[in-house]
Amino acid sequence: MAVLTTLLYLVHILVCLFLIIVVLLQSGKAADLAGAFGGMGSQTAFGPRGSATLLSKATTVAASIFMVTSLTLAILATRTTGAGTTVLERQPVKPAPVAPVPGAPAGQPSMTLFNEQGQPVQTVPLPIPPQGQAPQQAPAPEQQKK
Repeated sequence: MAVLTTLLYLVHILVCLFLIIVVLLQSGKAADLAGAFGGMGSQTAFGPRGSATLLSKATTVAASIFMVTSLTLAILATRTTGAGTTVLERQPVKPAPVAPVPGAPAGQPSMTLFNEQGQPVQTVPLPIPPQGQAPQQAPAPEQQKK
């Protein structure tokens, strides 16, 4: 599949360059003042429409190939991205069980620290205030100004 995509990219780039060159080589049709009012002057041999030159046919073929390769590359790019997973398909990670900290009183809350790979490294007891005492709070803003 990668060889086909690489070949398609190469064809697409070559067609792009060819299309740029062919469009730049063409002379403008009816660029004078008479062309604005429908008169084509003495340059045409087959009426106001003119004949299809080799450059205009090459432009049509190159533009067609460019559109086909663009659509094909867009379809191939959307098929390979995403891998079919969505946010809704992802399962939430369950928290690891908390082991009691050695030497801490029973029932004391603790926190487990993890490394970058998600493996538990250390369990640390959380400080709790002694029984009967309320935790100290910061003074209110009015009390700080006095």
